[in-house]
Amino acid sequence: MKTALEIGSEERLRQYGLRPTRQRMALAELIFAKGDRHLTVEELHEEAVFAGVPVSLATVYNTLHQFTEAGMIRVLAVESAKTYFDTNVSDHHHFFIEGENEVLDIPVNNITIGNLPEPPEGMEIAHVDVVIRLRNKRG
Repeated sequence: MKTALEIGSEERLRQYGLRPTRQRMALAELIFAKGDRHLTVEELHEEAVFAGVPVSLATVYNTLHQFTEAGMIRVLAVESAKTYFDTNVSDHHHFFIEGENEVLDIPVNNITIGNLPEPPEGMEIAHVDVVIRLRNKRG
């Protein structure tokens, strides 16, 4: 069985039911070539421009949301002004380093969550995201 890094962008897109267009394949290659990571639309756009991929910021935004809807990546809302896209779709939580805008994974087995409220009638809890905010010690 291939690892996530061994799966080509065309094969990955087809696995998730997406048509492998040139731009989708180029962006998927950039996203997944470095393993699990967290990135913003702007960061991916900058990487694409640097790599010579002719793509607009709007196309990057739309493509990331298509990848999210397909289940390839997940959205991580850390700040109201910035959304991160996470290539690791397994259950896990995050540290967010304030001032550096850096997101780090926390394995799910390192946190125990209890006493969750009952969801409203007809609803179920789909996922719990824990974001622990860090800052440098002052002193």
